[in-house]
Amino acid sequence: MKKLLVLVAGGIGYVLGAKAGHERYEQIKGLATKVKDDPRVQDAAHQAADTAKAQAPVVKDKVASAATAAADKVKPSHTNDEDLESQLNPDNVALQDNPYPQGNLP
Repeated sequence: MKKLLVLVAGGIGYVLGAKAGHERYEQIKGLATKVKDDPRVQDAAHQAADTAKAQAPVVKDKVASAATAAADKVKPSHTNDEDLESQLNPDNVALQDNPYPQGNLP
């Protein structure tokens, strides 16, 4: 009997909660639509879009110059391969004629 009472109470709570939740969702949705359709909000959105379009070339130039500056910073100071080879460890596999293991393997 207790189980049945708990199930009925849970069902009633679920139905009432779902109805209240849906009503609140519709209320919030209506308010958001009302704000979105407000002419003042529409004007502000159009102004923001126009400003973004006008500033796009300026932003593009700034980003391009910053990217160029960053690329210049990471370029190696020398590109001579012989200098790089001399800096490598002589035991490095890349400098060996036959880098594969020698002898009998287990």
